[in-house]
Amino acid sequence: MHFDLSLGIDLTVIAAYFVAIVWVGLRYSKQENDLESFALGNRSLPWWAVLSSIIAAETSAATFLGTPGEGFKLVNYLYLQLVLGTIIGRVIVAYLFIKPFYDGHVFSIYELLETRFGRSTRMVASSVFLLTRLLASGARLYVAAIVLAVAFTLLAGYQPNAAQQLAIYITSIVAITILTAVYTSIGGIKAVIWTDCIQASVMFGGACGAIAVLLSLLSQAPDGLQLAQTTVANGLASSLESGIKPGAGITANLLNIFSQDYTLWSALLGMTFTTMATHGTDQDMVQRMLTAPDYKKSRLSLVLSGLADLPIGFIFLSIGVLLHVYYQQHSDPSLPQKTNEVFAYFILVKIPPGLRGLLIAGIFATAMGSLSAALNALATSFTRDFNQTANQSGKESVRLVKRSTYLFALLIIVVASATAYFVIAHPDSRIIPIVLSIFGYTYGSLLGVFLLALLTRTRGSDRGNIVAMTAGFLVVACISGLPGQLVESINLPEPGWLSCLPTVSFPWRIMVGSLSTFAVGCLFSARHCDEISTK
Repeated sequence: MHFDLSLGIDLTVIAAYFVAIVWVGLRYSKQENDLESFALGNRSLPWWAVLSSIIAAETSAATFLGTPGEGFKLVNYLYLQLVLGTIIGRVIVAYLFIKPFYDGHVFSIYELLETRFGRSTRMVASSVFLLTRLLASGARLYVAAIVLAVAFTLLAGYQPNAAQQLAIYITSIVAITILTAVYTSIGGIKAVIWTDCIQASVMFGGACGAIAVLLSLLSQAPDGLQLAQTTVANGLASSLESGIKPGAGITANLLNIFSQDYTLWSALLGMTFTTMATHGTDQDMVQRMLTAPDYKKSRLSLVLSGLADLPIGFIFLSIGVLLHVYYQQHSDPSLPQKTNEVFAYFILVKIPPGLRGLLIAGIFATAMGSLSAALNALATSFTRDFNQTANQSGKESVRLVKRSTYLFALLIIVVASATAYFVIAHPDSRIIPIVLSIFGYTYGSLLGVFLLALLTRTRGSDRGNIVAMTAGFLVVACISGLPGQLVESINLPEPGWLSCLPTVSFPWRIMVGSLSTFAVGCLFSARHCDEISTK
């Protein structure tokens, strides 16, 4: 009876969340009669709503479960130092990228590249975005299904085999994607922005509640809170890691810095370029910024979202660190081996009814928040860049965008299912590096060509940019260990030259790729050059 009552409370909370989300989508269903309204909300949304939407998009299910997994496994706050670069990167984007997008009156940000260089650059850049966002969104969506997989284990009383786990993941992935695609196609970007506000509130309310429960549980054990305080303090003390080893020499230290995920250098340099790419050249993120009334309010939303990353990262890492302390004191043989599943397991086993439902809704909220914006951006970019009729913002364009929304929903289901299969086959994998490394291969080239457009007036050409972007991708592929992985996968003997290639960790890849693309692009001279203000 107790189980039924608690389950009923949780289901009521989750149902209330889904009803609110669908209601918002229906609320705007009759207002989207042209592409500017559907894709940009007539540039009429308040800056604080745009801010909430940016935060909701960034804080995906990978953050909600993956970041506590990082804290649980590493028991430190090294990941938090990457926020320094995200703040710097956003300030650069705010003052270099946003005004030209507003001045150009673009729907797809890749229209700017056609104005500056030509149609080929626009097509390739848009294609890179479509492919990368599709893969990354699918990888993020997989994470939301983790809670259902853990719930099955608890209710069934045994660990499901690989086939059963995959079936659970796919069922959850399909359900979340269909519901998200429906309200996104009905209400457009306004539905995305306003549902993001709901989702951000649910997500952070649940996260703060989880910390309160952890502290309460720890206070019941002798010296539990003291141990938690000591562990957090030690973790914060080691949150700045330079990666430099005294006496190792310049070359050895450089190789060490570039091979580590979390160092002060990767935060200040690597993550600055990564954020410039994800927030300045990604239609998914920029499109919501363009819904603000003017570029000044858009700048405000973007910069404040960077400052908000610090407390957000601290909260989710603290959950992981406190989970580590708790399970050190309370051994649990049923604790999942995968670090990505630990927080989900704790939610289902230790969180009281009601709050548990809120946290489960929060996991779905993070997945749906990032997914809805991705679907809207993918559909807008695809129809605007690859369908000439979409250049006229009428009802036919809106119909095309809505159809494209369902097409990309189907493709994301395929990618998310493949990600679930990969993680099941490789249980030691960490989801945060997986998601970020997807961007690392391609967004360096994308950032490089945008920097070429915004920072130069006579360099770069339509054909030359294709060469430059290809070069940037190949450089990143070589330094990420991809050639060795391909050789190993087809069982060929490894060439000697492969061992000479340095391996660079994921925070550095976009920087290397963008600088390579920019350098090669500068070798080509522009035949014509339209004035684009960057002031």
